[in-house]
This record gives sequence, C-alpha cells and structure tokens, in this order.
Amino acid sequence: MSRQSYEGVAIVAPYSHPYVRYSVDTAHWWIAKALRGSLDAAGLKPADLDGFCVSSFTLFPDTAVGLTQHLGLTPRWLDHIPMGGASGVVALRRAARAVQAGDADIVACVAGDTNHIDSFRNMLSSFSRFAMDASYPYGFGGPNANFALLTDRYMREYGATRADFGRICVAQRSNAMRYPNAVMKKPLSLDDYLNARPIADPIALFDCVMPCAGSECFLVMSEEEAIRRALPYACLDGAIERHNAHADDPIQLRGGWTMDIDELYAMAGRAPADIDLLQTYDDYPVISMMQIEDLGFCGKGEGPAFVRRHDLTIDGTFPHNTSGGQLSAGQAGAAGGYIGLVEALRQVTGTAGNTQVPAAGCAMVSGFGMINFDRGVCSAAAIISEGARI
Repeated sequence: MSRQSYEGVAIVAPYSHPYVRYSVDTAHWWIAKALRGSLDAAGLKPADLDGFCVSSFTLFPDTAVGLTQHLGLTPRWLDHIPMGGASGVVALRRAARAVQAGDADIVACVAGDTNHIDSFRNMLSSFSRFAMDASYPYGFGGPNANFALLTDRYMREYGATRADFGRICVAQRSNAMRYPNAVMKKPLSLDDYLNARPIADPIALFDCVMPCAGSECFLVMSEEEAIRRALPYACLDGAIERHNAHADDPIQLRGGWTMDIDELYAMAGRAPADIDLLQTYDDYPVISMMQIEDLGFCGKGEGPAFVRRHDLTIDGTFPHNTSGGQLSAGQAGAAGGYIGLVEALRQVTGTAGNTQVPAAGCAMVSGFGMINFDRGVCSAAAIISEGARI
C-alpha cells in the first residue's frame, strides 16, 4: 500500500551540546542543555512546546514522563524511544506524524546521556537479557566481542580487509578535525589504524567508539510555522523503520533497511545518485559499510570496493559522517542515534560551518540500534532536503 507523505513538515533548530569524555552531571542535565540550545536557536520558550520526545540510557529510572516535571513542560503529546542508534530517525518519524495529525504543533526531540567513570559498565550489565543469557556463559560480553565476530564473518564472506575498514575511520577522523565538538582531535593515518593495539580480533582500538557524555536536539513543526518564525528548515522527504528484520539469518550481514529501501526512495522521489551526503550509524566501521550496501549505494559485498574508490571526507566524492560520526566525535549514549541526523540538518540548512558540504541539498541518515548478542534489532533511515535557508 502507498504511504502518506511527510509533506508540510519542517525540521528546525538542530543543536549539539559539546561532548566531554566524562561528566559528573546527570542525563537530566545534559538533556536540558540540548533542549535549551535548540529552543534558543528557534527563539522559543519551554511553554511553546506541546510535544516532547526523549531517548536516553542513563536517565533511568526516569523517563520522558518524569522529565516533563523536571523541565517544567506541559506537553499534550509525549514519547520515549529506547531504540539506541535508531532513535533519532524514529523520533523524527513519529513527531512528524504528530504534527501532521494536529496532535502537536511544536515537538522537541532530544537525546542525551551522561558518562560517569562506571556508566558504560553499568549500562552493559543491564542492557539486554538476551545478551546476558547468550554471551556471559561463554565468558564474554559487551559489544566489542559481538562486533568482532560480525566483522570477521564479513571479511571472510566478502574479502574485506582491515585497511578497507580503516579508510572509513581515517576519513571520519579527518572530518572530525573540522568539527568543533568532536572528542577526537588527533590526526589518524591508515598506518596508525592498522598498527593500533588489538581489542577483540579482528577489531583494534580505532574500530571502537569512545563512550562520552553529550546531547543532541531538534524541533519538528509545520512548514507554515517555520516560515512564520523565519526559521531555516529541512523537509522530511521520506522515512522508514524496521525491527527484528531477517531474524533467521545466522549472523547479521544485512539490516532492516533492505526490506524498505525501495519504498524510502519512492516516497522521497529520489535515487542514490541524488544523495549529496550520507550519515550512517557508526559504532563500528563494519556497520557503516553494511549500511552503504543496504541503502543502495552499491551491491551486497561491494562495500570494500566502494570505499576504495571513493573519498569519504567532507570535500570528497562521497561525503560520509561529516562531523566525524561516533568513531571520532564520540558516542554519547542514545545521542549516538541523533548525531548523524542533527549534523545532516545543519548540512541541508547551510548551517554546518566548518563541516559544510558544498551544495548539500539532500542528505540520507540511517540508524541502527539495540544490539543483543548477535545483531542490532532496530533499523531506520530518512531522507531530508533543503526547505528554506532564511
């Protein structure tokens, strides 16, 4: 069946609160900072919001409900999306539908997490019952071991080399050098990548994201509202999400995007050649390579050849993760599911500053999240385009 378009929806005021490696502040504090930054950018007050959507891991035991009181909000539409790396696109989809339906006029979508010294360990210890039951009896747990198995299988299946994954990481570090909020600011060469200390064979140090504290936010409203307030905005041309896709695959070498990518391009009236930049979820480079394939930029197993013949930097032939992505800007918990989307919004509204891709009129963003013991369960993608640069 044909899907209703997202016509008439505007996305405005992308904001990233600068990341830090560790923080003694709570997730509540980080979320409030991003929300304030986005509201200030749009010239709005908290009372102007009637929709609110939150993603966070370290907010526990609170949820979006508790934050309404904590932040002094009175929304008539509320959502809490615990989908990790898919959270940003899913939040955008649902906020857009709320605006179209008249359930809310202005929705704030925000994600943020703190990072105490032991935050990441505590999160992993309660992240997924599936992960604990399937992995811990064999003496390992956590994402490094899981993604090492996936990376090894991908390399054996498609002939990828560590240098192929390194090209992704090195390009993202180059991009991060131009992004003021990036945690990683030391140049990275391919030799540096290849000679890094091993973590879980074949994964080494620069294949792994660095947990940190930070937050991201954007606002969703109607185009009429954005124009009335003289706000630069992006349009949502299309969006998809899928959960627990290809559950019978023995190991995840494809994601849920493959089930709906044709629908996404048809809804947006676009093709891969129309995309000016791509923002993939990048907790490990193999996942970015998998998304490049599954989103239609090359065939399955052709990702290694694709990254060999393309320049993935801001000024290159295929700009990818232009803020450095999580691998170089940092992974601020659930905000890792927002970082690519918020950067893409800056790109198509012409407000990306040092990371601006020339003539960036159309961007694709993909999300991937909630890794159990052998696969990420959530996947999502969106195509956004320039609405107005005011």
